[in-house]
Amino acid sequence: MRTRPSLSRLPYFIRPVGLGLATLMLSGCFYANTSQAPVAVTYPYTEQQRMQAAHHWDVLARHEATSILQRERVRNRDLHISEADHGELRTYSGGEFERGFRTLLTSELVSRGANLTTVPTTNSANITIDVEVVEHRDRDFIRPPIGAFTALTAGIAVATIPFNQWSEPALGLIPAGMLADVTSGSWTNTGNEEIIVTTQIIDGERILYSSSNIYYINAGDRRQYAPHRVPQAPTTPTVPLTDTW
Repeated sequence: MRTRPSLSRLPYFIRPVGLGLATLMLSGCFYANTSQAPVAVTYPYTEQQRMQAAHHWDVLARHEATSILQRERVRNRDLHISEADHGELRTYSGGEFERGFRTLLTSELVSRGANLTTVPTTNSANITIDVEVVEHRDRDFIRPPIGAFTALTAGIAVATIPFNQWSEPALGLIPAGMLADVTSGSWTNTGNEEIIVTTQIIDGERILYSSSNIYYINAGDRRQYAPHRVPQAPTTPTVPLTDTW
């Protein structure tokens, strides 16, 4: 003889479902899709390069030269690369990027047939280079690159195999070393300092070309990009000595 399941057991399964349905029905009454302030969300995953070698300056110079010569408005114009007005700075007090990038851009443009003049003329357009340093003082958590946790977990898992099965546990470091050789070239930290490099071509009051590029930089390299923003050591006060009263 068959017996029906006891109804007293059903509420254990129905209660969570019923509670969820009741919450959904009540949400329409209390406007659940509202908030006292916008909810913070993250951006889609993107990547940004880090500048930490003069070769990287040359890469940017080649990119800008290509972009400039693709513009019909400036391709056949006489161009003059203006120098920054930093009269108070000495040659070795910083600002290597501005000087180096200007030289590299000049070489790239001349090698590709552009018309550059050593001094501005009535018919020439001026190329200006501006560098803005951005310092983040209170950043939140930033996720590591895609695959970092997977690679770390795989490396730990592979390294534990010899300790469990091999007679020479030190051999477990070989797979981890191979993994590091493959992936270490893409390792870098996000950092708190960035630069915005803007290259413009100006003719009178008209902007004929404008291009901005953003990079991470190392904090210790700030003097290369913005020497006037590097903290200076406090000067030691001096007291003149004399033998007169």
